[in-house]
Amino acid sequence: MDKENKKATRQSYGEALEALGEENKNVVVLDADLAGSTKTSMFGKKFPERFFDMGIAEQDMLGTAAGLATCGKIPYASTFAVFAAGRAYDQIRNSICYPNLNVKICATHAGITVGEDGATHQMLEDLTLMRVLPNMHVFCPSDDTETKWVINEISKIDGPCYVRLGRKSVEKVYEDGENFQEDLIRHKIDTVILIDGLCRTVKMVSNEISIYPEPFLEVENAFGLQKDNLELKNQLD
Repeated sequence: MDKENKKATRQSYGEALEALGEENKNVVVLDADLAGSTKTSMFGKKFPERFFDMGIAEQDMLGTAAGLATCGKIPYASTFAVFAAGRAYDQIRNSICYPNLNVKICATHAGITVGEDGATHQMLEDLTLMRVLPNMHVFCPSDDTETKWVINEISKIDGPCYVRLGRKSVEKVYEDGENFQEDLIRHKIDTVILIDGLCRTVKMVSNEISIYPEPFLEVENAFGLQKDNLELKNQLD
């Protein structure tokens, strides 16, 4: 774990989005008047013709993203998690998930990482809300490496995706080039603890569990929170 080079996953998102824009001309980005905070401004500065600031209108933003998806575009729509999963839930449910449209919802400032913004902005229930929706793929990356991998990989998924991102800077846990698909279960163990995203305070070594005072991730990372974890079940069996 690299404690020196801390970076917020929202910053990693902005960097990955900018790089993805170079590779895939069908990628378009929408924001709801928070581009500076969500870091979509990086994409907007480089590709202004593919960037749409929808203003403080999250429901309209996601409805527009759905429309763009029907035209063959790959829209990445961003705002704070409390506005994406909360205020615009109806649009995600009915306009994106039910018709299985190719929209990527990347929600920043999730959980309690918003700190001083207070309880009204601390979106805790977004993962629960998104996981129960039909066709939705849910991801909760933990660091810079994992976030950049997720943002690139979801562009290859033909369907709705929700990515949960944080506000604060976090340590780099994974080395560049880590293969997350092949690294689901690393050891033969008796007990599995699943953790996701920035909740990285538990480390399992063989059959022993140690609690660390500083963030650390080395149990089984559940960054891809699918409803049917058959791959995990098969490996454990």
